[in-house]
Amino acid sequence: MITVISGTNRPNSNTRRVAGLVHDMLSQHGEDTVLLDLVGLPLEIFDNSAYASKPESFASFQEAVLSTAGVLTVVPEYNGSFPGALKYFIDMLRFPQSLYEKPAAFVGLSAGRWGGMRAVEQLEMVFQYRNAHLFGRRCFIPGIDKAFDDTGQLKDPETAARLRKTALDFARFCKSLAQAGP
Repeated sequence: MITVISGTNRPNSNTRRVAGLVHDMLSQHGEDTVLLDLVGLPLEIFDNSAYASKPESFASFQEAVLSTAGVLTVVPEYNGSFPGALKYFIDMLRFPQSLYEKPAAFVGLSAGRWGGMRAVEQLEMVFQYRNAHLFGRRCFIPGIDKAFDDTGQLKDPETAARLRKTALDFARFCKSLAQAGP
């Protein structure tokens, strides 16, 4: 199973739209996939006591990461970095086992011309620190505020093709790492 993370807790975000497209692309290709939307993070996770003892309402988020064959994170660029809610989510995951040797890929997006490159590069450092296996290809979507048509699909066929290639190649990467074993 591949877990697609919508990397912001902003409601009705373009990040969620792209994560949904990735989830659908993987599902249509026969991949078992789950969409993890940070909009659903339980409020009690933000209580300072959550550092010592995770609330039961966070268990499904933790289990989705522990049980997955790979994590594909769709991340927007906020103020030259990735969202604080995403960092906090990662901080709440069990250390070190949650991302340890877990395949990880990234899709960045922004309204600007670089498509979230800074956010992805910074997030990669966090995942490297957590000893994840980074997938070598990243997908960047610039101009996200104008990227969708009226049906919710990406307007630019080249962007849609790059996103699909990234998602499907990541699925193959996950399988090859699983076959290689420890």
